[in-house]
Amino acid sequence: MSSILTDIDLTTTTMLLPEIMMLLGIVALILIPNLGDATIRIPLTRTRVPILIGGTRFSLTGDPRAPNQVANVVLFLAIGFTALTALNPNNLEEFSLEGGFEIGNSLMITEFSRLFTLLFTSALLLASVATSTRMPAKPKAAAPLESDSDEVADSKISALIDNRRQVDFHILLLTTGLGMSLMAMATNLFMLFVCLELASLSSYVLVAFHKETNVGGEAGMKYFMVGSVVSAIGIYGMSLLYIWSGSLDMADLAAAWSAMETNDPLAMVGVGLMMVAFGFKVGAAPFHLAVPDAYSGASSPIAGLLATASKAMGFVALIRLLLIVTLPPSGQAIWMLTIALIAVLTMTWGNLAALTSDNPKRMLAYSSVAHAGYMLAAMAAVGSGLADASTSSMILTAVVFNLLILVLFKLGAFLVLSMLEAEGRGHRIEDLYGLARRDPVIGVAMFVFMLSLAGVPPLSGFLSKLLMINGIVSVSAGTGDVASNTIVDWAGGVDPLFWLAVAIVLNSALSLFYYLRIGLVMFFESPKSDSPLNEVKSHDDWYTASPRLAIVVCAILTLLFGIGPMSEWLLNVVTSAVDSMIGL
Repeated sequence: MSSILTDIDLTTTTMLLPEIMMLLGIVALILIPNLGDATIRIPLTRTRVPILIGGTRFSLTGDPRAPNQVANVVLFLAIGFTALTALNPNNLEEFSLEGGFEIGNSLMITEFSRLFTLLFTSALLLASVATSTRMPAKPKAAAPLESDSDEVADSKISALIDNRRQVDFHILLLTTGLGMSLMAMATNLFMLFVCLELASLSSYVLVAFHKETNVGGEAGMKYFMVGSVVSAIGIYGMSLLYIWSGSLDMADLAAAWSAMETNDPLAMVGVGLMMVAFGFKVGAAPFHLAVPDAYSGASSPIAGLLATASKAMGFVALIRLLLIVTLPPSGQAIWMLTIALIAVLTMTWGNLAALTSDNPKRMLAYSSVAHAGYMLAAMAAVGSGLADASTSSMILTAVVFNLLILVLFKLGAFLVLSMLEAEGRGHRIEDLYGLARRDPVIGVAMFVFMLSLAGVPPLSGFLSKLLMINGIVSVSAGTGDVASNTIVDWAGGVDPLFWLAVAIVLNSALSLFYYLRIGLVMFFESPKSDSPLNEVKSHDDWYTASPRLAIVVCAILTLLFGIGPMSEWLLNVVTSAVDSMIGL
């Protein structure tokens, strides 16, 4: 018996290695910066015993760059451990985990959950790397002197503040990752909401982390207040579902939903309220109103994290609720129509607002809203009742594939803006003037990101949109009156889902104007400065080159994951994960 328990504990520990690594990283970030030469005296003696906590810190643990390095190592190891499962599902079978490994009746490790853990940790690693220039740690920072000018004194104080809060920032990053990863494994709505709020509360603080700026504090407060209200609405909806079914386990809720002969108002209202909460997480209109302010007020690495990992977290929650709990026949048409309307409103509102924005971060925020609309349109097609199992798998594969590759070109664009922010720029379109001439590598990478966001072939952004449009058209194929004599008659006979695909195409064409505008000013306007971005000047600040390397890698992968063998490989991985989730 003890041998069996030992085997189970070993398997659980092995499968939870990414989460354990992040938890140990949080503990390490708390302890390491406090290690020093402190001692205590043994009572009634003169003997002093080192306790290592407190006193004068050691040179290694006192280095303000240590928290960033610890977080980077932890996230890199978490990515490695996750990839063993996410990219090689056969590892699940080695532990006899076919179909998933259940933990405590509320968590289950599957290919699907591990794929999203890989997404979360990758986005967090990129954000952590970018922090080395956005909030640099300076080991030689000194206190201001009386003889210093006000400008020099302010610069020294800012450097000391940045050194002081390195630990807090990276603890919040790892806490966000831990909440996101556990949420992806949740099979119980209560556990899902607890993990969702763990990640969300940390992200609220991260948005307002640079509280010395008025815009940062305002953005954080708005994001927190709106997020708190919608979370309360979601929890109220969850309580209604519990009253209705007596359980918050997703399998039990799905069985109860499937057994409904008529739509129960309590169940429908409960699901609707939870959709409000998850709609805010993905940035869907009209629940997106705090999103542009949050993106523009947060530092660019955190804005990129919200646009990729946080959005993916919201879509995981939506997929769990809509495709596991409410996918059985009753109620499909109701939420399909609701999501379809929200999708069209979201993508149109996002693109129109982005057209009028002169702030690159705000423009990317509205772009993120529009992308949420594209993916919601695909999910509406899945819930229409017209999609068979293979078509549903194809559409969900397109959605998950889009969420994965967004980390490359959406977060990559924010990394470029973070390098500009390190110079006190990046909040106006004029700050991008002449970027391609000033720094050709970064300028070309930014242009690749913009083209991919616009869906220009053969980049990965084009492939993801093509797959979603193809899936929606496949669902609606054969339902229209193709023999009609007039276009008006044909348009009236076409299945409404077809117009979702048309809406994606039209909105993608509309988005070309503001994406190409970025390319226009980078290549054809005069630069504001002649020096390269964050030029490495000595061996002491070699780590400032890491964001540049991350941007180049993101740009290369954006190209490679377009139409080609690497995209086929990733699509196979995503298809396998999606099929395991929907039971194919």
